[in-house]
Amino acid sequence: QVQLVESGGGLVQAGGSLRLSCKASGSFFSINAMGWYRQAPGKQRELVAAITSGGGTNYADSVKGRFTISRDNAENTVSLQMNSLKPEDAAVYYCNARIEVLRAVRRDYWGQGTQVTVSS
Repeated sequence: QVQLVESGGGLVQAGGSLRLSCKASGSFFSINAMGWYRQAPGKQRELVAAITSGGGTNYADSVKGRFTISRDNAENTVSLQMNSLKPEDAAVYYCNARIEVLRAVRRDYWGQGTQVTVSS
């Protein structure tokens, strides 16, 4: 049983910043990759940023230079620092984690989502 809980969403003016956080809890052996996805109304869910257990990162082209993903393995958390926010960044942001829940058994888990609204 694994739960991912996001926090940090809200309303911000264009050009402002927000920091999203996600914490994994429950029973599992380890966390592999973690990431953030977002979905705007009427659009497909897209990868925003991902980070491996070793610290390697990957970003969508649209957020490079503005967003930074990080993780704290001791706390089982992943964060997304979002700077210079644009109206097109508005979406529900979802935390994702690939977790080894049993020995040699990996599964993907999702948070409930947190709303990010950017006003112009």
